[in-house]
Amino acid sequence: MKLSNATLHELPNSVKVPSYDRSQLTPGIVHIGLGNFHRGHQAWYLHRLMQEGLAHDWAIIGAGVRPGDTVQRDKLKGQDYLTTLIELRPNETSAEVVGSMIDFVPVEDDNAALIAQMADPAIRIVSLTVTEGGYFIDPATKGFDSHHADMIHDAAHPATPKTAFGAMIAALKMRRAAGIGAFTCMSCDNLQGNGNVLRQTVVSLARMSDADLAEWIENNSTFPNAMVDCIVPATGPNELKLAQSLGIDDASPVTHESFRQWVIEDKFCCGRPDWGKVGATFTQSVHDYEAMKIRVLNGGHQIVANAGEVLSIATIAECLAHEQIGAYFEKTAREEILPHLAPAPGMVPTDYVELIKERFANPRIVDTTRRVAFDGSSRHPGFVIPSIRDGIAGGTPISGLALAEAIWARMCAGQREDGSEIDPNDPFWDDLKATALRAKSSPEVWLAQQKYYGNLGENSAFAQVFSGWLRMIWQDGTEAAMAAYIRNDGTVRLNSVEASRVVS
Repeated sequence: MKLSNATLHELPNSVKVPSYDRSQLTPGIVHIGLGNFHRGHQAWYLHRLMQEGLAHDWAIIGAGVRPGDTVQRDKLKGQDYLTTLIELRPNETSAEVVGSMIDFVPVEDDNAALIAQMADPAIRIVSLTVTEGGYFIDPATKGFDSHHADMIHDAAHPATPKTAFGAMIAALKMRRAAGIGAFTCMSCDNLQGNGNVLRQTVVSLARMSDADLAEWIENNSTFPNAMVDCIVPATGPNELKLAQSLGIDDASPVTHESFRQWVIEDKFCCGRPDWGKVGATFTQSVHDYEAMKIRVLNGGHQIVANAGEVLSIATIAECLAHEQIGAYFEKTAREEILPHLAPAPGMVPTDYVELIKERFANPRIVDTTRRVAFDGSSRHPGFVIPSIRDGIAGGTPISGLALAEAIWARMCAGQREDGSEIDPNDPFWDDLKATALRAKSSPEVWLAQQKYYGNLGENSAFAQVFSGWLRMIWQDGTEAAMAAYIRNDGTVRLNSVEASRVVS
């Protein structure tokens, strides 16, 4: 059955559908980046509120700023912006149609339609999922990258920006002129302190063209930090067939695990839906939650996926079933990541590792190693390297984390151990590949990439461990290196002199 408003009542009884009248929904949120994660996470939380008769004035209008977003818009428009969510438990499948999105603005080079929509006083929240690498962060300093060509363009042409952030600034300028007031800017990406990062990007970009406007945004808009969590694989032919097997013809269904978590700072300048009624957690202590999630889950994803790519293992679940990869992940998480994490309410670090293992190992979630390994140049500095710095500063083991960096370097060489080619999988792939190939004989050149490692390469103890692992990987293979790590205590403790040479 082709998915649409008109066919909702014709879907199989096993499929949950909206109980609310979608024609009575009015918008309150513009969301930029209508990928699978947003539709399986934020849109679902809002849908659950609507099912309870609440938040009907908070419906989502989708948006995108890339030419490719037109394809997604066309798919969703053709089915009245409905999405089928398919929950995959190890032994159970269930489906639910989510109706919290009601429109998708046209995708335009100058973002005129998007700017006009965000300037509408009905819009009180603008949220984003634009990936970890989409915030124009200087990898070395973690500050705003004002030299990026897109930022230079948007600063020179603030009325016709290319980026989501330029469009937000243009809309906020229109709202200020009209006396409407600002909207809340909310990141839903996997970045520690994602609200702070979003504020940095928006305010810094605004300052490049209009200092007064930048100050107004900083003083009037809010940027809540949030931690988001749900494993949501990409949609391919198998997912389309799965939806069809459930009696639903959906051009863009979403498969997802049963676990969801959303922890948010309650900083909303124009109000918000009561997401707490449907499981979101509002707290001023987001950092403790996000540190555990980002270090263990997102960092663990890089540990697992990079090894899987090198060893030609297709999915994360298959990686966890691999003897060495599964044991390597668990040992590194328990001995090298957990010592630097504080417990969060309801989350014990050791129990959290077990939870992540179970989630990674779910064979129904066909999450590819390629998807998870994508954009390592953003993910390693954000998810893995902070644990290395903490280990150096605290004198705790870092050998497994050094091995993770060596495996990433091996992956970036562009060829798996079976001889098959790894297609480009990073915005900086060409540079990474060239550096990885030089590092085969001179490992130190990999750590010399200061935009990722800062001064870590100057720490002789860390550099020595990394170099040893990379040489072993090239000589004996990745499995042999992981086995060696698992066999010994994996301990590399740095003295205070060495530790003092590495600063955050």
